[in-house]
Amino acid sequence: MKPLPESTTAFVLRTSFSDPSAWGAIRTAVEAPTPIDGFLAYVQFVDDAAYEGMVKDQVVDLFRGRVGHTFVIVADDTSMTAAEHHLLVIDLAREPGRDFRAVPSAIQSIENNLSIANMDFAEFAGAVDEDGVFRDFPR
Repeated sequence: MKPLPESTTAFVLRTSFSDPSAWGAIRTAVEAPTPIDGFLAYVQFVDDAAYEGMVKDQVVDLFRGRVGHTFVIVADDTSMTAAEHHLLVIDLAREPGRDFRAVPSAIQSIENNLSIANMDFAEFAGAVDEDGVFRDFPR
């Protein structure tokens, strides 16, 4: 298994290469500042076919022994085919392998808060909608 690049920022790991236009839309949404506050997601995109087809357990294994990464964001087959391009967010720290889905436009909030430990993974996982997707916290 190819090792991930060195990075101090969160990863958005592409594991599906089925739809280049969906990947472009996902990247654009993740890179965009939030509309109200202008927050950015500080992420490193990993767009390497060496990771194609990886499943969650394999992704978690990529991080074994790595320090500083408490979660990873994955663009998998579901991300490419779902209308909202839901990304898979995987816990690597407290409950390795626990996951939830999130729309790309929510990644800024997730990354910002998890990276500085302002919020816990469980807070986001517990705030998913009825369909299991995190879009935002209820207002």
